[in-house]
Amino acid sequence: MSDTFDVTTIIFAALALFVVWKLRSVLGTRTGNEPRPDPNSLARNGRPAPGPGANDEGNVVRLPGAAPERRPAGAPAAKARDENRWDGLAEKGSPMWDALDQAVAADPSFDPRTFLEGAKSAYEMIITAFARGDRQALKGLLSKEVFDSFSQALADREAQGNRVDTTFVSIDKADISDVQVRGKMLQVAVAFSSKLITATFDKSNNVIDGNPDKVVDVADLWTFAHDVTSRDPNWALVAT
Repeated sequence: MSDTFDVTTIIFAALALFVVWKLRSVLGTRTGNEPRPDPNSLARNGRPAPGPGANDEGNVVRLPGAAPERRPAGAPAAKARDENRWDGLAEKGSPMWDALDQAVAADPSFDPRTFLEGAKSAYEMIITAFARGDRQALKGLLSKEVFDSFSQALADREAQGNRVDTTFVSIDKADISDVQVRGKMLQVAVAFSSKLITATFDKSNNVIDGNPDKVVDVADLWTFAHDVTSRDPNWALVAT
């Protein structure tokens, strides 16, 4: 019995030593000097490397006051501001130059040159619509206050039986003369120089104002406004 016990004990002890040796050879031991795992190797193995501040679901948690994220390697740098951005619209270093910068800061979609092209189209449309008495066309281009004023002038003209004939010849010049950001409203004043043929006739078809055969020079200062918080990209005439 004693020999059997001794042989059995020796066999189990040898098996235990073998198992321990095998585990150490496979798993190794921690010394405290092991290199940190490469996050890129985790990504390559199909496991995204958790970033700092990541929660258990892998979503990055932004803390109030945290520093902005660094630009990823290889990502394009932020576009440098064009030093000549407002050439032809304002003098460098002038109040107008600064005002244009403020306008773009308030509404990054604002492009002064594109705006001027739209303003010239609106100018011609409004003058033509007013001459025709087209309230429907005017309503979409004017603020409520300006529309009410135009509508009253049309009502007075209609009551007197008068009519206006206007031929739009050209817009010779259109310059931004003032830019202001007032709360959520961006206001831009434009000075127009144009040529028109215009005449007003009474109900007997007599000319009572203007000349139907003469081109005249017209100077106007119109102010357009746009709500920078609105998804509606349209501008409205707010002052003439």
